[in-house]
Amino acid sequence: MKKVAFFDTKSYDKIWFDKLNKNYEITYFEEKLNHHTAKFTEGFDAVCAFVNDNINEKAIQRLRSNNVQLIAMRCAGYSNVDIKAAYENKMNVVRVPAYSPYAVAEHAMGLLMTLNRKLHKAYNRTRDFNFNITGLTGIDLHGKTVGIIGTGKIGSAFINICKGYGMEILAYDLHPSENLNIKYVDLETLLAQSDIISLHCPLTDETKHILDEKSFKLMKDGVFIINTSRGALIDSQALLDALNSGKIRGAGLDVYEEEADLFYEDNSGTVITDDTLSLLVSKPNVLLTSHQAFLTEEALHNIAEITLQNLDDFFDDKDLPNEICYLCDKNLAKKGCRGTKKERCF
Repeated sequence: MKKVAFFDTKSYDKIWFDKLNKNYEITYFEEKLNHHTAKFTEGFDAVCAFVNDNINEKAIQRLRSNNVQLIAMRCAGYSNVDIKAAYENKMNVVRVPAYSPYAVAEHAMGLLMTLNRKLHKAYNRTRDFNFNITGLTGIDLHGKTVGIIGTGKIGSAFINICKGYGMEILAYDLHPSENLNIKYVDLETLLAQSDIISLHCPLTDETKHILDEKSFKLMKDGVFIINTSRGALIDSQALLDALNSGKIRGAGLDVYEEEADLFYEDNSGTVITDDTLSLLVSKPNVLLTSHQAFLTEEALHNIAEITLQNLDDFFDDKDLPNEICYLCDKNLAKKGCRGTKKERCF
């Protein structure tokens, strides 16, 4: 039976992996995977990692020296993996490209609704039998323009939700979909015309800080910002400046640029030294959740199911439909990427 080292384990991870796993001996580690904790992988055939593990070149070299054969990401994003180093060390990497786009899209709308109608403030008031509604005024979302950056599965699900509210849709994507009945515009137009801007794109060299100081200056006054994708899509300091200036009506964030050492952990008794995060949390018009948009029973089931299938495919010498290929990822397929032939990289 192959052995899998499972990093950054939480109680909700174990439920579905234990229920669905039949073929692997899984050892759960609470620690995040990095070049230090990679020492724990001696004797393991694969590792299973998550969004805030730091799988850099040193970590990959340590995994390879321990004869680990596969990095199985139990998430869609892989910006925390040095894909080039994995390729150079002949380390296969697989992921879960889609587990529940509805979970993330619904959470994005939940952030927007809560911010707009100030439901979190109303809840706290009525808990103290304070039924004063002064200061809880929102806006109608019907008829407003929402700019959606990234129109993959999650972005598409969010588009459908917004259509149900009667909202006008503008979209921007480096790779527009021909199957969506929406209006694609350039980024500058989207920023200038949108009442709400929601991010649903991966973190790449092209999208890092796609919302920066220049972007915020192009936006309407009173815009809502929603981010359920990756924290580094937004320049945090520029966001703070835009909040302070009144440019932004509200920001709903499920992710944060420097979240890796903070999110998924109980830091309630700790002095947070990240001043930017502390200032964001202190804002009355900022709603921050802890990278939980994916957290539904359906998504957790699908994550476990697809991750285990990825492991099966690898160890059964089958094609790897969910493999991350460095050459394809960098648009270098013409240099001999085997993925174009539907073969695994190694």
